[in-house]
Amino acid sequence: MSKLGVDLSSGNDALGVLAIRGPDAARFLQGQLSADMESLAPTASTLAGLHSPQGRVIALLAVARPAPEEFLAVLPRELAPLVAARLRKYVLRAKVRIEDASEALRVVGAAPAATGAGTAQIAWGERLILLVPAGQEHDASAAALAAWEHADVAAGLPQIYAATSESFVAQMLNLDLLGAIAFDKGCYTGQEVVARAHYRGRVKRRLQRWRNGSGVDLRPGDTARTTDGRSLTVVRAVPGAPTGQELLAIGTFAAVTDDPAQAAAAGGTDVVVSGPLPLPYSLPA
Repeated sequence: MSKLGVDLSSGNDALGVLAIRGPDAARFLQGQLSADMESLAPTASTLAGLHSPQGRVIALLAVARPAPEEFLAVLPRELAPLVAARLRKYVLRAKVRIEDASEALRVVGAAPAATGAGTAQIAWGERLILLVPAGQEHDASAAALAAWEHADVAAGLPQIYAATSESFVAQMLNLDLLGAIAFDKGCYTGQEVVARAHYRGRVKRRLQRWRNGSGVDLRPGDTARTTDGRSLTVVRAVPGAPTGQELLAIGTFAAVTDDPAQAAAAGGTDVVVSGPLPLPYSLPA
């Protein structure tokens, strides 16, 4: 990885930035996102989900709070206009401004030792995401981007793109295991569905890591099946590994008896993947 960091604002899956500012910004986001935004300390960061009223994840936001009345949210750039418009619908009389800051700020992936750089820092697994003013040069090579994305998959870090927006509930993406849901906070859009899955139900489908050695590259939203016939939906896919494409995909996980309907649906999928591969966190038994 370059000492300057990896330019995550470039490439096919470029990241963008939304700025949410104003005296009511914390209270406003508290009612929209799954993490506890009011308790987020200045200079701290968190992963959070924006959900539909049906509890489906519209987007994942990596959120920093560089100042008490300012939040900066990183998400795929293709979703930034949709998320900004969605949030603005709920502003009403709140004193808050929502702006697309993707042109003014670059998203840079950095090693954990990177300190004192950028407008804001966001913890990203064992690495950092830095938000820096546009105009600075960073490593935008295909090799650097691929290495960063491989590390994301190995860390079990999900992402939501246009192809998968509103396809999954939070627990399917392991957001409860990644600190992106505060079950003790007040209501937010989609909270009832997320809470019901946590307190009353058992989540049968989870994000796991797989390897695709078929030679057919998969993209988010594509389907595959496991060697034992379980159906998977791809969340993230990184080509170029010597042993094949690595994936994060959602399906019935091994601790739960598989749904015959899922296996039947997977029967028509040509791509068979191997795994699951290890993740740095454990799925509930």
